[in-house]
Amino acid sequence: MAEPMKIRATMEGDVADIKVLMNHIMETGLRKDPKTGKLIPAHFIQQVLATLNGKTVLDSQWSQAISKNPFLGFKVKGAKVGDKVTVSWADNMGEKNSIETAIK
Repeated sequence: MAEPMKIRATMEGDVADIKVLMNHIMETGLRKDPKTGKLIPAHFIQQVLATLNGKTVLDSQWSQAISKNPFLGFKVKGAKVGDKVTVSWADNMGEKNSIETAIK
């Protein structure tokens, strides 16, 4: 099961500022296990999707080049206080996670 995520969505004028912390190990597949000397299998987030009231506002494809426990910040124009923001991800091993909040 995926670790919990954290999200914050606030209004700055007429733009929503959304910040998300995703807990994920983000293994590149290039590191070796210090005990066995074998490569640790790649395990990374491949897709991140953000919606505002069900409408897609961000759809990104990621790879191994993203750090452990990635932080994502983005802004959405045209949002209002109370609108629902959902951010979800899926990784290369089939794990998924999602979080939702209302803009404050």
